Amino acid sequence: MILSCQNISKAFHDQPVLQNVSFHIEEHDKAAIVGINGAGKTTLLRIIVGEQEADEGLITLSKGKTLGYLAQNQDIDSENTIYDELLSVKADVLALEEKIRETELAMKSKSGPELESLMESYARLTHSFELANGYACQSETVGVLKGLGFEEHEFSKKITTLSGGQKTRVALGRLLLLNPNLIILDEPTNHLDLNSIAWLETYLLNYKGAVLVVSHDRYFLDRIAGKVIEIDQTKGTSFAGNYSDYAVKKEQLRSAALNAYLKQQQEIKHQEEVIEKLKSFNREKSIRRAESREKMLSKIEVLDRPTDPRTDIHMILTPRCVSGNDVLHIEGLAKSFGANALFSGIDMDIKRGEHVAVIGDNGTGKTTILKIINGLLEADAGTITLGTNVHIGYYDQEHHVLHMDKTLFEEISDAYPYLNNTEIRNTLAAFLFTGDDVFKRIDTLSGGERGRLSLAKLMLSESNFLILDEPTNHLDITSKEILEDAINAYEGTVLYVSHDRYFINRTASRILELSSHTLTSYLGNYDYYLEKKDTALNNRLTGSLSAPKEQEAPSPTKLDWQARKEQQAKERKRENDLKKCEAAIADLEGQIARIEDLMVMPEIAVDVAKLQELTAKQEELSGKLLTLYDQWETLAD
Repeated sequence: MILSCQNISKAFHDQPVLQNVSFHIEEHDKAAIVGINGAGKTTLLRIIVGEQEADEGLITLSKGKTLGYLAQNQDIDSENTIYDELLSVKADVLALEEKIRETELAMKSKSGPELESLMESYARLTHSFELANGYACQSETVGVLKGLGFEEHEFSKKITTLSGGQKTRVALGRLLLLNPNLIILDEPTNHLDLNSIAWLETYLLNYKGAVLVVSHDRYFLDRIAGKVIEIDQTKGTSFAGNYSDYAVKKEQLRSAALNAYLKQQQEIKHQEEVIEKLKSFNREKSIRRAESREKMLSKIEVLDRPTDPRTDIHMILTPRCVSGNDVLHIEGLAKSFGANALFSGIDMDIKRGEHVAVIGDNGTGKTTILKIINGLLEADAGTITLGTNVHIGYYDQEHHVLHMDKTLFEEISDAYPYLNNTEIRNTLAAFLFTGDDVFKRIDTLSGGERGRLSLAKLMLSESNFLILDEPTNHLDITSKEILEDAINAYEGTVLYVSHDRYFINRTASRILELSSHTLTSYLGNYDYYLEKKDTALNNRLTGSLSAPKEQEAPSPTKLDWQARKEQQAKERKRENDLKKCEAAIADLEGQIARIEDLMVMPEIAVDVAKLQELTAKQEELSGKLLTLYDQWETLAD
């Protein structure tokens, strides 16, 4: 065990946030902490790393073990370049290398016992250098920087010139290079693009130490987590498995807890009715019996009602009218900012009812495309044509559609003057703004609160073409699931930019990848997109194997990467085949059950010909079922 948390409790202004939270992290665990916004996840991390004190409880880090912590926001104060800042982590290794060079120079001018002493010192130094992986020090630094999305031309940028997101990536890079026994990460994927997130997943999966992460990225949690620690209503509960496993087990436990609660409430109500009836008899014995029951009832430990899943935000998206079949036509779109050419020659057609996700690396111009469509930016070239009866509803990740000097109530009432006070308050309440919250100024709201207000305006717009820029940013997992259900039930057209692969997987019917200044279309969700990308990669690899021998052979690192990608593609295919096999088994078992039901029916039981026919069909299906069982076992193994 590397970390133990025992009965951690914390309250702010007499309001408990954590109560008796206990869990432990083993040396090679990859664990995740989940919970709604405000549940106390970040507070728990701060207590673990010593930035805050617990009111009660004990944090124990095993002797000799080290931990590294990445907070959500970083403000690195350094005059270094990006490259030098990361390389500074290896200062002891670089100092060792310098000592080796000095020893080499000294050895040239010495002889006899002095030379022997220097040679012994040189052997010790080089051994220590090898143990510290010194020969790979600089290449490791470059690999981490590139993995986190920094281009080589950015390595020389000063830290002081970077954005908050870039500083967070630098801090993450430093932490990874420090190689502590336990890495603690708070929302590490917030400032990463899809490629960088995929790289980080692989890095953490192969990390020899332990990892404890807080994240709302469900795809990320499914990939890396082997244990999930849930913070819910101040309590902590540990679950084995990844996020999807946790979600299933959580629902099972919630269902069982709800049944126990309802059963207890029913028994309490019954006892109260009996007590009231006994007292109504107004006899000494009946009153004593009523009092006896009251004493027993008072000793019952009343169960809390479990939180109902996803009942906090109420969101329904309804188009005001139906658009034409052709919703959006873009031809020859181009945009540059100075010498930075984002894209050119982009063509796009979106039909009614499509849910289209635009993906790509940071800085490729995804948000710029949405802004051009909405008329917030001018294109350098190209045409944009909206279809008949198309009404746009826009969700802006920077919330420029909100007026910062207004209150929440004014924002809604000014945008939709036909709503009365009650309707406005009900709408805001549906997005968790109640009481005096509605009179808060928008500039005082957190990012998550502004996101919820923007979603409220979007719901009221009744548009038939939604354009969303990173709609899941700042939303907790529960709110994301509510938004996913609302979009899936939406009968209009959706175009959005997102880095949330789980969200894309659940809501997209087509994916547009913006890469190398142009768009590539993939018909399907994110898993389908990955499958097609893997197929294309494998085809390129197959082609490269038949290339002339004089071509340079791939490096071992590249071959390892290729092998991992091929293995990932095979694993996804195996999982898909397994699901198909399970579905086929369920179908056959259902058919056999229906035949068995028919065979016991009185009118069938006396019909010999019909019984023979059903028996033959049953044997045929049973044979197929046995074959499927064999296939399932092979795939499962």
